[in-house]
Amino acid sequence: MSDEDDCIFCSIVAGEIPSRTVYEDDDVLAFLDANPLAPGHTLVIPKEHHERLHDVPDRPASLVYRVAHKLAGATESAVDADGTTIGINDGEAAGQEVPHVHAHIVPRFDDDSGGPIHAAFGERPDLSEDELDEIADSIASYTLA
Repeated sequence: MSDEDDCIFCSIVAGEIPSRTVYEDDDVLAFLDANPLAPGHTLVIPKEHHERLHDVPDRPASLVYRVAHKLAGATESAVDADGTTIGINDGEAAGQEVPHVHAHIVPRFDDDSGGPIHAAFGERPDLSEDELDEIADSIASYTLA
């Protein structure tokens, strides 16, 4: 049995599990989160199964971003939110619960006490200038071509 066979999002794409779809085209599906963090919490997924962000080919990755870009304002307007947090939990260590890439669009309200995304982390690392340079060089060595 493949990862796709066990994937709840693939089952939603296949129509085997119902969803409250807010957007759909040939490549991307967006639907309300069944366990929302806020009213209007929307998930945007590539229809093709990819577990991690770096596994997604360029075209579907750009299409997911395009749809998230379009839906952020629409979602905020629909629930009269004061702002929006958009995020991708990429990998189990980052809090990814469903092993299918998905972007969260979470409407935010002035009084929701959710805090910024920085609140998800504890103490910040104390990195030297040399360590920062080394990390930057290492990341840059992986071309984005």
